[in-house]
Formats: sequence, structure tokens, C-alpha cells
Amino acid sequence: MTRIRSARRVGVLTIALITGMIAVLTACSGAQEPDGIDYVTDATLSTYNPATVAGSSGGALMAFTRTLTGFSYLGPDGRVVPDPDVGTATVVPGDAGRLVVRYDVNPAATFSDGSALDCDDLVLTWAANSGRFPGFAPATTAGYRDIDTVDCTDGQRSATVTFAADRPYRDWPALFGAGTLMPAHVAARAAGVGSVVGPIRARSAGTLGAIARFWNTGWDLKAGSVDEKSFPSAGPYRLTSVTRDGAVELEANPRWWGEAPQESAVTVWPRGSAGSSVLGGNDAEVIDVATGTYETTGGASDSTTTPTAGPPPAQQDPGPAVDQLVFATSGVFADPATRRAVAACVPRNRLAADFGYGADPWNLHLIGPGDVAAAELNGQYGSDFARVDIPRARGALGREITVRIGFVEPDARRAAMIAAIAESCSAAGVRVEAVPQARPTFDAGTDALIVTTGSSSAASGALDPTRDSYAYVAGDPADIDRFVDPQVSAAINRLAVSDDEELRLNLVRSVENALWTKLPALPLFATPRTRGGSSEMTAVVPGVARSGTGWNMDRWNRP
Repeated sequence: MTRIRSARRVGVLTIALITGMIAVLTACSGAQEPDGIDYVTDATLSTYNPATVAGSSGGALMAFTRTLTGFSYLGPDGRVVPDPDVGTATVVPGDAGRLVVRYDVNPAATFSDGSALDCDDLVLTWAANSGRFPGFAPATTAGYRDIDTVDCTDGQRSATVTFAADRPYRDWPALFGAGTLMPAHVAARAAGVGSVVGPIRARSAGTLGAIARFWNTGWDLKAGSVDEKSFPSAGPYRLTSVTRDGAVELEANPRWWGEAPQESAVTVWPRGSAGSSVLGGNDAEVIDVATGTYETTGGASDSTTTPTAGPPPAQQDPGPAVDQLVFATSGVFADPATRRAVAACVPRNRLAADFGYGADPWNLHLIGPGDVAAAELNGQYGSDFARVDIPRARGALGREITVRIGFVEPDARRAAMIAAIAESCSAAGVRVEAVPQARPTFDAGTDALIVTTGSSSAASGALDPTRDSYAYVAGDPADIDRFVDPQVSAAINRLAVSDDEELRLNLVRSVENALWTKLPALPLFATPRTRGGSSEMTAVVPGVARSGTGWNMDRWNRP
């Protein structure tokens, strides 16, 4: 595999924000920052549940990887790392063609409210994320959809997970990982039952509906102190409060059974909080944001507006995530020909140079930088849209249209990207409007979205791209633009269970050919991120995956 180097540390204490800071953040600049390590992110923390649509797209794992632990976590290079503090996952013999995994929970594993971590939590995770039980609204069903059964006796510390015949999901070690094992006993109490296992096994419609409604929204975050009975932790840190200026406060969990965290508290500053004042006051010890989120910048080629402090983003490893323009497959973009016409006026090379900070355009939908096959494949696609072609765009459209592009605010870089697209496409008769959003969605009548891998507005992706590839599988919740292509869906489903490299390469090629023809999304460039710790911090190891730099938060230390 191609090795991904960790991004070099950022001297966060030296970062200075230029004038023109996004107004919604600077309005909070007089806020009093809580004690603890200040961790500034571009996550949107509206929920404690990272597996929901809002939790996944908003980057909740950046804050809660070491609050909601699982049988594995994503390490700094995006690889899956087993977490023996929680327990073990062991492949055991099964019927021919079936993958069977036994999960044994550490006998010491306990939620911060005193309840045991047990197999009920695995059953709820499977039910909520598999798409097999009505009412649940997960971000994706990847992997969990391939599980036939989770054998569990209520309250026991072990479970046997049996996958469907001929569906040995290749990324199975990532299942039941950090951010997935939500406390089943809390959902059961909210639904008025003693355990979730019985209603899920019996498919009891009324009770199952109550459990699903709670799983979807019962862990939504609001300002104020957090009731630990409803928001317990199973990690080194526990959630204690959400401040009036948007910060999420974590404190050391006294019931944590593993090695104690180095610091007693971490304050996570998400997008839309007073995080800009923390940066502006040189108070941030750790940062992990898409470069330009908190800066008014015209791009790296514009010397008058490029940030004047901090390391050049182009010197940092981008990780597996890619900025992309996702088209709706209804409305103005119902016809693939319209999507291709507008793509012809999008200045991909200029966007990559200016807002990817010198990166080359990325031409793959399924895999990102760092994948072993990326170097071979990236140059084979996207040539039809390498440069702006106004005559082609205007001729293919034959009329003037308006395109509304959504982006999650605040985000100075992506707002400027939309402005650059608007400038370029106006000559083709395309009027582009920017639509600020709280989370990426087509529900507000938008025609396209600028997001990163996994339909996210924060840290995203993993070294294994299987989970995120389900954005192109018809009917999966990750398919936010409702793209339908049976051949693409079938190929991705085969990719999810195959380790044959030659077959995988052929399948990726077939999918890319189809996606570049129908163009449900236009890949742009590797998402640039600024991440690292200040000079006074130790053990801050930048993480390139969706858990971000918070992957080892409990090891951070300020001597």
C-alpha cells in the first residue's frame, strides 16, 4: 500500500486571522473560553450520534471518537486499528461462503452512568445501520446491510455476527467501531422497555418505532449541561456540556477502565461556535479544519488575500477526502446532458490551483489520494472536463438556467469557490447562486452541493473507500442525490466483498466510466486541511480520516 505521511504539525498558536473574518464567528469574539485543551474543528456538532445523517456529514467523530469507543478506530493514516480496551473481534468458522465474527466485550467495559457495555449495544447498532428495520435514519447502510444476524442474549458480553452468504464485507473490522456503539440501555428506557434486543428480534412495530425515533434524534445536542443518564460515555472522556457560545466540553471519565487521559478536559470548538475568537486570540492548542474555513481567502494564486500565517497548505498531506460538486438528479439536473454541460463551464484547473492550494484536479469518484490504485487511474479520467469549454457548455444547454449551489456555512473557501464557478459559467448562460446551509442537503431546493467525500462538511474518508463508495448505490442513505444506475450499484456491491485486486481494478474502471458519463458528481481536488498541535503540545498526531486529529485525543498532553 502507498504510505500516507502524517501532516506536519501546525504552529497553531501563531495562526493569525486576517480581517474580513466571517461575521457570524466574530460576533462571538468576546466569549469566555472554558478551561482545558482548546481544539478548533470544522465539525458541525448538532448530535452526539455520529452514525446519523447529521452526525456523519457534520463530522461528529472528530469530537467523540474517544468518548464513544468501539471495537476499532481509524488511526492517523485512516487505517482501521483494533481497540482491545473495548474488546476483541475474532473471525470464527462458519458455513461456506459466510463470514462469521465473534465479538467479546471487555468485562471491565462500563458506560459512565454505570451501565455495562454489552451485546445489546451491538444489536442496536446493527438494527439502526442495516436498513433492515423501518424508522431508523442512518448515514449509510454500508457493511451492516450485509449482516444476516447478530446472536445476542440480553445483557451478555459477547455476540456472534453472521454475514449473508457470499457477502463477506471486506471492511468488516470498521463495523461496530468508534462512534457506532450508542448506549442501547438509554434507547430502551426512552422506548419504555427493559432491552432493545427483544423488540428488534420480534420486529415489534410500535416499540421498534420508538427506539428508532430516539436513535435518530434523542441524542441531539442543545446548549446547557448534559444529563449523563441520557448521554453516557464509553471512553476516556465524557460529554459534560454544550456552552452558550457553541463549544462542546469533554472531561475525563472517572469510570474509564483503560489508561487515564493525559489531560483532564478538552473543549471542542465546532463550526459556527466562537472558534474563530479562539484562533484569533492564539488560544488554540489543536486545530483540524479544511483550510480556508475560518479565513477570507481568494485562493493561493491571489497574493493579496492568501492567509499570511501558518504553514502553506500545499505542504500538508490531504488525506483520502476529495472536494466535489454533487448534482441533484432531479429538477434542472434531471438530464445527465445538463450536468455535463454545466461541468464544462466549471473551472476545475483554476479551482484546484486556487482553492486546492496548487493541487492537481482529482478525477476519481470512488478512491482518493493515498489509495494504491490512485496513481495509475487518476490520469485516465476527467480529460473532457480538464479545462473550461464555454462554447460546448452553451451549445449543449441551448438556454439560460439558474443553478443553486449549497454549502455549509461558515466556509469562506467554499463560498469563494462558488463565486469562481459563477464567474466562469455566466458566459455559458448559467446563473449560479450560493445557498448557505446548516448541513448539506437537497431538501432546501438546491441543485448542487459542494461537499467532501462522504457528503461531509468536515473531516471525512478512510484509507479503505468502501463505506464512502455507497454514495453511488441506489437507495442507500449516502446516495443523497438519489442517483440510480443498476450497473454501478451492482459493481460497488461486488467491490465491497472482493479482495481480488485485478477484479477490483476492473470494477473501479467500469464504475468510473459510468459515473463520468452520467456525472452525478464532479470531483474537483483533494480537500486541503490544516491540522496539528501548537509547539507546547505533545502527542498530537494529525489524522487524515473522518475521525480527524481527535483520534488519540486522550494522549494529548500540555506539559
